[in-house]
Amino acid sequence: MAAAPTVSQEQASKTGPQAPIPFDISKPPVIEGFAPLPRQKEEGFKDKFIRKTKENPFVPLGCLGTAGALIYGLRAFKMGKTRHSQLSMRARIFAQGFTVVAIIVGVASSALKPRQ
Repeated sequence: MAAAPTVSQEQASKTGPQAPIPFDISKPPVIEGFAPLPRQKEEGFKDKFIRKTKENPFVPLGCLGTAGALIYGLRAFKMGKTRHSQLSMRARIFAQGFTVVAIIVGVASSALKPRQ
């Protein structure tokens, strides 16, 4: 005959039925030692664009220069002005390079800026 396993009172109290903990779905759970940060207001496209432009104004300028050179070059190509078309495509490549450098400088400066 096999002996029935004995259960101590400590084990019985740990594994026994416990009263359900009330949980309110409308409120976030309370976690000891955790203080949530206040939520920042949602930032729209216009507000974000203005903030980013103020942080690094050379990126939008480079984008506008790239688009302008591209449009002018395509128009010159359509009209048959090959010399103007070639020069504007070179200007477009210069403007793209300027934009990339502006992005890299902006990322580097924001990485080196101390956190607030």
